[in-house]
Amino acid sequence: MNKLKIVICAVFTLLLVNTTAQADSSNFAGPYVGVTASGYGIQLDGTARTSMVDTVGQEIDEVSIGQVAPVTGFEIGYALPLGSAFLIDVGASMYQGSAKVGFIQDHVGTSAGNVPATDIGKDVSFSMDNLTNVYIAPTVALSDTSSLYVKIALTEADVTVTGDITSPGNLSGTTWALGTRTVLESGIFIRTEAGYTDYNGLSAHGKGTNIGTDNTYSAEPTVAFGAVSLGFRF
Repeated sequence: MNKLKIVICAVFTLLLVNTTAQADSSNFAGPYVGVTASGYGIQLDGTARTSMVDTVGQEIDEVSIGQVAPVTGFEIGYALPLGSAFLIDVGASMYQGSAKVGFIQDHVGTSAGNVPATDIGKDVSFSMDNLTNVYIAPTVALSDTSSLYVKIALTEADVTVTGDITSPGNLSGTTWALGTRTVLESGIFIRTEAGYTDYNGLSAHGKGTNIGTDNTYSAEPTVAFGAVSLGFRF
């Protein structure tokens, strides 16, 4: 991921150096709204652990899923010109889409005293949805109608759980993206973008009713995406 960040920054810097003064940043400046269609590649790696006090020892269940999901949303922002060819674009966006990682019952052990031990699965799952982000995007105008930008965003996603486990709270992460924006004389624009999001990890444990408190669950989500937006600059 660090190499990708370096490549994005290097490409953007190279274009800044070579941009001619003929580009007009005012064609991209001002408030805008847009709707977005995206393809999200979501990787969720999950681990469930339970400690057995008999000869079974510690049981570990690992799950890894890759899911490609269509995601739709909207954005609102403002592009502030800083010169003849440079702008700072700030905005926010919200997307609807979800991904899920689940654990199933795969073992029931026996604890000391022949009391059945809590199994590791019990249909436990994490789901992530309702992606939102707040972004800043340094932009360079390549011509009167075309621009290139690097986007850095703070991203959050709602998390829901099933099963008798504690709630881990919402996801948060950092999004890096590289994109283009083409604006027509009418104010209509088309934006294309590709990037990825690094999220913090999820963790939870059993509440003790149906799943023992010594059972722990965790998931590591990573998202890569490509998006196309259609909008209007006022």
